[in-house]
Amino acid sequence: MTTAAPATAAALAEVRRAFPPERLVSGDPEKLEAYGRDESDLGVFPPDVAVLVESAEDVRTVFAIASRHRVPVVPVAARSGKSGGSLALRGGIAVSTERMNRILEVSPGDLVARVEPGVILAALQAEVERHGLFYPPDPNSLELCTLGGNVAENAGGPRALKYGVTREYVLGLTVVVPTGEILRLGHRSIKGVAGYDLTGLLVGSEGTLGIVTEVMVKLLPRPRHVATALVAFASVDAAARAVTRILTSGVIPRCLELMDDVALAAAAKTSPYRFPADAGAALILETDGNDEEQVFAELVRAAELVREDASGDVVVAQGEAQRRDVWETRRYLSVNLKTLHPLKLSEDVAVPRSRIPEMVAAAKAIGVRHGFTVATYGHAGDGNLHCNVLFDHPEERPRVDAAVGEILRAAVDLGGTITGEHGVGLAKRDFLEYEQGAEVVALERRIKAVFDPLGILNPGKIFPER
Repeated sequence: MTTAAPATAAALAEVRRAFPPERLVSGDPEKLEAYGRDESDLGVFPPDVAVLVESAEDVRTVFAIASRHRVPVVPVAARSGKSGGSLALRGGIAVSTERMNRILEVSPGDLVARVEPGVILAALQAEVERHGLFYPPDPNSLELCTLGGNVAENAGGPRALKYGVTREYVLGLTVVVPTGEILRLGHRSIKGVAGYDLTGLLVGSEGTLGIVTEVMVKLLPRPRHVATALVAFASVDAAARAVTRILTSGVIPRCLELMDDVALAAAAKTSPYRFPADAGAALILETDGNDEEQVFAELVRAAELVREDASGDVVVAQGEAQRRDVWETRRYLSVNLKTLHPLKLSEDVAVPRSRIPEMVAAAKAIGVRHGFTVATYGHAGDGNLHCNVLFDHPEERPRVDAAVGEILRAAVDLGGTITGEHGVGLAKRDFLEYEQGAEVVALERRIKAVFDPLGILNPGKIFPER
């Protein structure tokens, strides 16, 4: 830890005076370890203390203490992130928003909801659907991830093709910045262009500019009907041609998910569907809307467009149970891949849609050079691919990291990005300049310094170490 021990001890003493014992986690290594890990497999970095905040004023109190003693502050919630964004790399104070878990308002009239940052995404979706409304962002971790984490990472998901990512739905934020101000950003109205878009800047800032204490999101009327299909192809190239044909026809599916041959082999282990022997890829197609006939007609239209490239019949789900079966083929992929190899490292690159076959081929070739199998799946509609390097032993990790680095650079070389939805965090900070260039990263550092002049908030994230 870089902070001097006396400063840390003094800060911890102040924290203990400021907050009751039931809202602190300190002195118990096992409990603190739980606040020092996420889903990134990057190691355990426990904080010196975790404070379970309940208000913006609580967060301001933590920042005041941390500023006096130059102690790091790290925001945490569900710890479901995959980029190491909530790891306390230098110890310090973890600010947990897990107790701030209230849905404050759902307004059908204004089509907005106000929530605290610790609200689980699935809980918000269920509540707004009771009102006949719809909150579209749907990362795979929706049963455990929080709205605060979604805002921090600008979370996406399969429905992003039609509906967009979290940033498109955040109308306003209440956020506490390290200098102590409580900022109320944005507006309740759908439109508003006054001043700089600080709300948009905070969404996706990965907990490096401020800590969110309230989120106001835009809602949509809930689509009454959904239609889902599964179709196999002989190759990723054939599936990519089908994607292009669908999207250029005027049909915009709700979801358009791709699985390559390795992913398909893993999915087949539990899928109720039997894929053709020559299948080298598959797509999940989904349409939605309020007119049942129109929704089904769009799915049929998409199926007709892909038929000439398909391997076997297009499987159309008949009813909700079969829709769940189709999606379980996709949702259990991460688990099923571990039946092929016990360990894996997944990266969420994104490339232009036309470059998907090249990206999949490049990832496979990189894996072969390093002696690994690579499985690729993801959101073909927006080019967001999850390249999974599969391996067997922890001691292989250095070679795995080298392969992942090549995959990230390949995505950038194809006109894409090192991350489509998981964020940069700790995992990819050394590749940010490769994508954005030194001048852009230098500007981003200056923006960070305006919000956090002492450098105490979530240090070591996003930017490469100097």
